[in-house]
Amino acid sequence: MDPFDAGAGGLLKQPKSVWATAGASVVAFMGIGLVDPILPSIASGLNASASQVSLLFTSYFLITAIAMLVTGFVSSRIGGRKTLLLGLALVVVFAGLSGTSGSVGELVGFRAGWGLGNALFVSTALAVIVGAAAGGSAAAILLYESALGLGMACGPLLGALLGDASWRYPFFGTAFLMAVGFLCIAVFLREQPKPARKTSLLDPVKALGHGGLASAAVSAFFYNYTFFTVLAFTPFVLNMSPYRSGAVFFAWGVLLAVFSVIVAPRLQKRFGSLKVLGGSLVLLAADVLVLGYGGHTTAVVCTILSGAFIGVNNTVYTELALGVSDAPRPVASAGYNFVRWFAAAAAPFFAPKIEEWTDLHIPFVVAAVTAVLGAVVVVVRRKALTREAEELEPRHATEDGVAVFAN
Repeated sequence: MDPFDAGAGGLLKQPKSVWATAGASVVAFMGIGLVDPILPSIASGLNASASQVSLLFTSYFLITAIAMLVTGFVSSRIGGRKTLLLGLALVVVFAGLSGTSGSVGELVGFRAGWGLGNALFVSTALAVIVGAAAGGSAAAILLYESALGLGMACGPLLGALLGDASWRYPFFGTAFLMAVGFLCIAVFLREQPKPARKTSLLDPVKALGHGGLASAAVSAFFYNYTFFTVLAFTPFVLNMSPYRSGAVFFAWGVLLAVFSVIVAPRLQKRFGSLKVLGGSLVLLAADVLVLGYGGHTTAVVCTILSGAFIGVNNTVYTELALGVSDAPRPVASAGYNFVRWFAAAAAPFFAPKIEEWTDLHIPFVVAAVTAVLGAVVVVVRRKALTREAEELEPRHATEDGVAVFAN
């Protein structure tokens, strides 16, 4: 069945509840890259250094990583709809408070609360979309991946448009949009059945005892360090106006979306998951290295181009995490994300620190090395990862009503 076939209950013909959840997902993913083009403006407005402002990402993703142990516990007890609404409510509150911050410390703290809300929402959204979608899981997954790509592309653009007037406006804008999402889900989404088995806080950690899942998580940890060095540190290197920086990361996000949804599945079908992942990680390492040592125009081009490799990696890693072990997919994905999001918290903190200790080039050298390490783990542990690689059919659908924080 073609997921784009509207007549077959595909991507374009979905219930209002699915569109409401997908629309809110777009805004949730926008929040990740929203601050990219305004990082220099925030630093200037709050008299903060690059390393201090980069803590906006660190606090956000540190809480997100820890919350991976909590989201399944919560949603398996109160249900998917209430978990979504709780997450959205937290984002509305903390995004709004972020716009009122009087110091970088306050802003970092509010971003942490925002990260908790976003984790609760995004980790449950896929399960809700799969459960409510028409046309099977293929159309639902494609819609979710499309929402992710659109959000990652539009976040920097919204940040640039609103941030050109004031760095505070993007935060207020996000709070408003998430409030609209809250209302749409409250009106259009009905509660879905709760899972038969409740998830414990330690289930995701226990799932990491599986060698294949642990290997995928460790490789993704190294990759995420590279990913978020690009996302959180590059805006300071480019040193552009919010509009120009927003345009760069919008183009980056478009490539991420296209390669995640359209290109990656085709490459996997032709070459296999592990070959595609290993090759994409090596190419990302080369791209980041050139970014760090090239001139300004080269840095812009390499930043945009990295979106292609990141899009491919995101899709393949998600399928590996969902398919490589026998653990329930919600539990496996929570353990996987618990590991990898720590790198997303570490990179924004260490990259500017490394620059202070050395020079501008070395953070990108480190990022290139971590991408290569991710590829090395894939090669060395290929036997443990071959189960999913041999079964190219994505295993995104969840049996337990709880989903992944995909990509």
